[in-house]
Amino acid sequence: MPSPFTEEHEAFRKTVRTFVEKEMTPHALEWDRAGIFPRELFQKFGELGFFGINHDPKYGGSGLDYWYVTAFTEELTRSRNAGVNMAMMVQGQMATPIINEIGTDEQKREFLAPALAGEKIAALGVSEPGCGSDVANIQTTARRDGDDYVINGSKMWITNGTRADFITLAVRTGGPGYGGISLVTFPTDVKGFGVSKKLDKVGNLSSDTAILYFEDCRIPRRYVLGEENEGFYHIMMNFQGERLVGALAAVAGMERMIEDALEYGKERQAFGKPLLGFQVWRHKLVEHMAAIEAARRLTYHAVDLFNAKENAVREISMAKLFAGDLAQKVAYDVQQFFGGMGYIEETHIARAWRDIRLITIGGGTSEVMKEILSKMSGF
Repeated sequence: MPSPFTEEHEAFRKTVRTFVEKEMTPHALEWDRAGIFPRELFQKFGELGFFGINHDPKYGGSGLDYWYVTAFTEELTRSRNAGVNMAMMVQGQMATPIINEIGTDEQKREFLAPALAGEKIAALGVSEPGCGSDVANIQTTARRDGDDYVINGSKMWITNGTRADFITLAVRTGGPGYGGISLVTFPTDVKGFGVSKKLDKVGNLSSDTAILYFEDCRIPRRYVLGEENEGFYHIMMNFQGERLVGALAAVAGMERMIEDALEYGKERQAFGKPLLGFQVWRHKLVEHMAAIEAARRLTYHAVDLFNAKENAVREISMAKLFAGDLAQKVAYDVQQFFGGMGYIEETHIARAWRDIRLITIGGGTSEVMKEILSKMSGF
């Protein structure tokens, strides 16, 4: 099976790796302990073109294929900080792709272009306090008032929420169910908007995840993305990119864990020999290496379809489900392999163990992936 990566892809990969290992990895623990990372990092990503990899060049993107996004996602895991990675992926691959796809020229100039340049921070506002996976049941309303929408409600689990300059926001403009949902671009300097609180999470500590509120927030109707009441379809399509980068990050993250284990296993002595001298651990690690390779092939197949603009819902759902569940096992076993050191925050595996837990919850739970696949299989 030939590599999907050309020399140009690999040159880009090298650029990302060099930046990540120099500018991000040394600060991994520091930023987790601070619970935030410098805003300037958004600007640096923008200057390097990391946010606009596959976006329209007219608005500051590079117009490259999805294999560049794949290489970028894989190298980003070398930061050893899932919170920062999440914030950056929200900016480039979760909150902005739908604007790139269906936004008006005005919306792209006002929101997309400055986001790709790293000048404005973007957030995606779909989940609510009483509505996570059940997107069709969102309660935040947008009522028409002349040429404006008046928005009321709340959003929860919003990455970049405390310092976002705008939100790609899901609102209810019609009746109950999926048919009454719209997407809008929402600038956060609107009167009536606020941050209720920054959430104190188990993992992904350096990303600011927030509860947001909207009280009679007024925005012009020209901020609607696409057609009114057709937002549910766009949200579901947008989810595919979000889930795919999640699967890619999980696979690459598992690779980092195995690399750490092999390095540690050669150095750490127990009972007169290196840890890798024990058959039980050699066999456990190679079992995981085989499963990780299977996860990579499944995920790359999904990337191939997604890159070709084909329907890849089935393959993406499988990739996220398989890679996400496998990552929990790999993280557990590698942490066990490290013993007491695996329970110390200074080690990468300790932080990876708590951070990787999110992959089976965020962006669609493993149960939702199974339900999607069940329906697509006809039962």
